[in-house]
Amino acid sequence: MAVYAYLVAGYLILAGSYGIVRSRHLVHAIVCLSVAQAGTYVLLIAVGYQRGGATAPVFGSTTKPNKHVVDPVVQAMTLTDIVVSATVTALLLALAIQINKRHGTVDPDDLAALRG
Repeated sequence: MAVYAYLVAGYLILAGSYGIVRSRHLVHAIVCLSVAQAGTYVLLIAVGYQRGGATAPVFGSTTKPNKHVVDPVVQAMTLTDIVVSATVTALLLALAIQINKRHGTVDPDDLAALRG
């Protein structure tokens, strides 16, 4: 079962990267970047998956862990990744709006002609 999560993560990252390379519209490239970032969420969760790990890693000073526990750092990294990707997506969409206002196009080939 864990292999499928790695395959899905790889597929999302590759599909998003392919979409960015083949994009002819800035908004399409931003959406493809979001798809690739979703692959990183799946990858982080797949790395942190522990079969049979259902308890939190909170132990007293006298008790020893007798079950598998899940590392909460991976979950915190995934949540941080979600927040950062939402911020990056919002920033890129705002830049695409400003590019469209100033230049009247969001086609990267038309914007390449603006170089000095």
